[in-house]
Amino acid sequence: MDLTKRPLEHELDPIETATRDQLTAVQTRRMAWSLRHAYENVAHYRAKCDAVGVNPGDFRELSDLAKFPFTAKQDLRETYPFGSFAVPMSEVVRIHASSGTTGKPTVVGYTRADINMWASVMARSIRAGGGRHSSRVLVSYGYGLFTGGLGAHYGAEGLGATVIPMSGGQTQRQVQLIRDFEPDIIMVTPSYMLVIADEMERQGMDPRACSLKIGIFGAEPWTGQMRGALEQRLNIDAIDIYGLSEVIGPGVAQECIETKDGLHIWEDHFYPEIIDPATGAVLPDGEQGELVLTSLTKEAMPVIRYRTRDLTRLMPGTARTMRRMDKITGRSDDMLIIRGVNVFPTQIEELVLRDERLAPHYQLEVRKDNHLDHVTVKVEVRHGLTDASAGPAAAQALQHHIKSLIGISTTVTVMNEGDIERSMGKAKRVVDLRPKP
Repeated sequence: MDLTKRPLEHELDPIETATRDQLTAVQTRRMAWSLRHAYENVAHYRAKCDAVGVNPGDFRELSDLAKFPFTAKQDLRETYPFGSFAVPMSEVVRIHASSGTTGKPTVVGYTRADINMWASVMARSIRAGGGRHSSRVLVSYGYGLFTGGLGAHYGAEGLGATVIPMSGGQTQRQVQLIRDFEPDIIMVTPSYMLVIADEMERQGMDPRACSLKIGIFGAEPWTGQMRGALEQRLNIDAIDIYGLSEVIGPGVAQECIETKDGLHIWEDHFYPEIIDPATGAVLPDGEQGELVLTSLTKEAMPVIRYRTRDLTRLMPGTARTMRRMDKITGRSDDMLIIRGVNVFPTQIEELVLRDERLAPHYQLEVRKDNHLDHVTVKVEVRHGLTDASAGPAAAQALQHHIKSLIGISTTVTVMNEGDIERSMGKAKRVVDLRPKP
């Protein structure tokens, strides 16, 4: 089997249906190259390996990866801006960077081969999500230093689809382009898709009657309840995509439209592990923990055992040979500890979306109240709800469910429609007003 053969319109890449043994052979060969490439060309990572007495010669099989040190976001910040690059700057054809809202941004570089690989896995992702050569793809992820827009753009072009490079924002124009250009696929954050649907209704347009058939949603955690809300409101297939700039951008893993049962990780380019976030011990498939990723083919900036902080589990492949990752339940560093209880925003999102009286917009405000943590959950009633008692009743019910199912006491405040900030990118779900230690 030629595992590098380019697929036809409706074919899968041969590697997508290879046997596990064939896939393991590819991974082992590429892992050995990636470990050596990083060790020989990234001084910071070589020092970390030397400190624990390990080098690329110690790698014989995939289980040996556990001997090697992790890479964390702090490592990338310590080598800012280009100290994690493994090739000369003359070979770097593009640079992306994170927003840097929590410190120095993390900078990522790409060679021409990296860009081609990224476009290839993104084309594979869009095809797995239901895209075809004949598709029209509205890219509403942000362009620029953020990897979402250009990642989706190059992938859709690689598939041969028609790309509408809208970027984020200008919500009224987003609706106009959907009406006039009739895209059948939109790539955007799920929270901003709800903002677009709100604008459709404001303009008198029925979201269920628009041209969109598929939404490929990513860049923020979202729940099964959110999928149901999006599919019901827009009459679309809501498909999950996963990625992060430090590893490549979007296109690390993709849900398949025929199963919608978790995201298949493109394991021929990105090797996954699940670890205990506290101890770093590797956990067996099926157990919940923190996702760790190793790049197998990146030239400009290889990442070895990168701690994503995303919490999930690995499952066997279904629509593809590659293993699946479950939906992200939260992040180990986004976890709120409220009076000793671990709380993830997605837990509260599930409860908000269960109540038909509430709109799918919410925000958590955390502050100190007499030295104790207190959470205010801000919600809105669903558009068009005329019963004046519905808001207070929904707030009381939500407060009860959070207490009984999550275990924390909260104050639920019902806001006027539109009072909760709408995001054109990742939704700001938590406002933490507690004094910094």
